[in-house]
Amino acid sequence: MMTSSFLVAARSVTGLVRSGNEDSAFVSSNLLAVADGMGGHAGGEVASALAIRIMGQLAPTLQSLDLDPDSLEDLLLSSLEQVNEEINRVVGEDEDLTGMGTTLSALALYESEGVVKAAMLHVGDSRCYRLRGNTLLQLSRDDTVFQELLDKGKVTPEEAAEHPQKSFLTQALMGESEITPILAIYEIQDRDRFLICSDGLYGYVSDKLIKEGLKTHETNEALTFLIDAALAAGAPDNVTVVIADLTKGDGKQKDTYLGAAHDE
Repeated sequence: MMTSSFLVAARSVTGLVRSGNEDSAFVSSNLLAVADGMGGHAGGEVASALAIRIMGQLAPTLQSLDLDPDSLEDLLLSSLEQVNEEINRVVGEDEDLTGMGTTLSALALYESEGVVKAAMLHVGDSRCYRLRGNTLLQLSRDDTVFQELLDKGKVTPEEAAEHPQKSFLTQALMGESEITPILAIYEIQDRDRFLICSDGLYGYVSDKLIKEGLKTHETNEALTFLIDAALAAGAPDNVTVVIADLTKGDGKQKDTYLGAAHDE
């Protein structure tokens, strides 16, 4: 039986330019997920919603079973295989959706030997952050050409805003089997705060301002602060923000779908 749960504030908005929302998200007491879709003919909406609906189906299993870490990891990785299979199936039925795909960043809460932990699953360039004290840490790693150049020392972080390859993905969920997701386990401390977001937030709001918003407000106020900051910066892209604190016991967080997944 879980002794802790997530207390969540979340929102997904279209941004100032786009007419539709290709982002999707799912929040519950023990599972958070954000997906940013891509592809013409509404392919982005279809792909992100499909991924998030599949992830959302895991929440009851994660809550009802005392999973050991290996079983949890297997469950999360198998969900990615299912997403890829479904994308492949849907594209096979509608050639207009060829090339559609989605990012996925998820955080699953669980306990092992009395220690509260979070398993992070990640593909693409949506992001997962942790605020601990005065330190904001990006837990995920962007699957982008720019990140690869950054790792090799060929560019600097300051060049990100203007670099032509800053958003070119090196992998995403597109119905193909050759992906290498990140799956990492983190122990959670009492005052940790987590943020999962699409690039509609961090692409226009600096880490400094993100930390300011997360650090100085309770979850709903922090959510409003970050969404408003993205819109004030001109955010042309969809903006999805999920903020979660740890709370003792069952916080009765309602299972909720947002963005394109909400419209199904």
